Amino acid sequence: MNRPLLSSLQYPKGSRRKRKRIGRGQGSGHGGTATRGHKGQNSRSGVSYRPWFEGGQMPLIRRVPKFGFHSPHRVEYAIVNVDVLEKLAAAGKFADGKVNPEVLYSVGAVSKKSEPIKILGNGALKARLEISVHAFSKSAVQKIEAAGGRAETISSAAK
Repeated sequence: MNRPLLSSLQYPKGSRRKRKRIGRGQGSGHGGTATRGHKGQNSRSGVSYRPWFEGGQMPLIRRVPKFGFHSPHRVEYAIVNVDVLEKLAAAGKFADGKVNPEVLYSVGAVSKKSEPIKILGNGALKARLEISVHAFSKSAVQKIEAAGGRAETISSAAK
């Protein structure tokens, strides 16, 4: 049984190719224009253009229509509906009927701890809860107070 020696190891046939040496004379097959073509911007030395340059075509950023206004001070709220609060209260998730952002985060009603929370009035509420969050809709406040609870707004700065 013949074992190959380290000195006789070779790359498989066809797996290696010689580098294309450009601009090294006519005998190389890549002399003359050195594969750059005749005239034009890219045939010159020192050519460079930005990656987003579209060859003089109207750039994408100028072709796309721009309209509307996006406020830099917009507050993105995590939304919790009153029907979610009712389900959680029925499951006994709120101790003493007190609800605040930390409690809502711990029971999984909101996914981010730092995001301000707004209670919306979708659904029905029977449980008597004292809710302290960043914002309420009018219908949510009405439903909370109709159930004998209290809706208290806290400032967004003290998240």
